[in-house]
Amino acid sequence: MLAGFLATTNAGADSTRVLIGIESASGATTVARHRLTEYLRTQGCEADIRFETSTPGLALVFLPGTPPETATQPDLDAINRVGQLPVPVWITRRTAGVRDISELEGRDLATVAGGDPLGASLPLAALRKQGITPSSGQLYEAGDYSSALGLLLHNNTYAAVSERGFVRPFLARNSLVVSWSGEPVKAAGWYRQAAWNRKAEACERALTRPRRPDDPQMFAVFPEWVFGFASPDSLYSEDVSR
Repeated sequence: MLAGFLATTNAGADSTRVLIGIESASGATTVARHRLTEYLRTQGCEADIRFETSTPGLALVFLPGTPPETATQPDLDAINRVGQLPVPVWITRRTAGVRDISELEGRDLATVAGGDPLGASLPLAALRKQGITPSSGQLYEAGDYSSALGLLLHNNTYAAVSERGFVRPFLARNSLVVSWSGEPVKAAGWYRQAAWNRKAEACERALTRPRRPDDPQMFAVFPEWVFGFASPDSLYSEDVSR
C-alpha cells in the first residue's frame, strides 16, 4: 500500500513511535486509525497516526493531489484496483449513446468532493478543453465514488466521474460505458518528511503489502479508488514488462 517514511514524534509524544500524518478523504477516522496502527504494529512499526499533515516531527505523510513536475514526487504511489496508477474517467449509461464528451454540454453531472483530482478537477479540465464549463447548478457533488455512481444509476445525473480501475466491475452489469478516459496520473501518495529516520523503513515496507479488500475499514480514510501503495520503481518496472 502506502510507501512512506516515519520519524520519531515531537516533544511530549512517545519517542519510540514514528509520527505519520494523513490528509483524510472522510470523517470516519477513529476505526481507521486503530486498524492501521494495529496493522503497522504487527509489522514491526510502532506508529503515531495523526489525521492532519502540519504537525511538527512528521516522518511520513499521505496526500491526495497531483504533484507539480518541479515538486517532490511521492515515495509511495497510490495504486488502483488493477495495481496501476489511477486513470480519471467520465461514465455514462450505455443507452445515453454518448460518443464524445462534448455531448455532455448542458447536462447534470456527478463529481466527488475533496482534494482528490480524479474526483473533479481532471474530468472538468477535460470538459473545458471541449469548451464546456458546467454551471454550479449542473454539478452534483457526492461524498465518494460509489455515491457519484449512484447518482448516475438513479438517473439523477447524465454522467459521473470515476476512476477506471475502481469502476471496471460495475460497467457491464449496470450497462455503463466509459465516455472519456484520461492519462494515468500520480493522484495520491506517501511522502517522506524531514523527521524520517531508519526506524521508518519497517513502516514503509509494511504499507506496500495490504490491499483494500484485506481491510476496508483501514482504507476508509483514503480516496475510494485507492487499493494499495507501491514504490515508483516497482510500479514502472511492471508497466514496462506489460
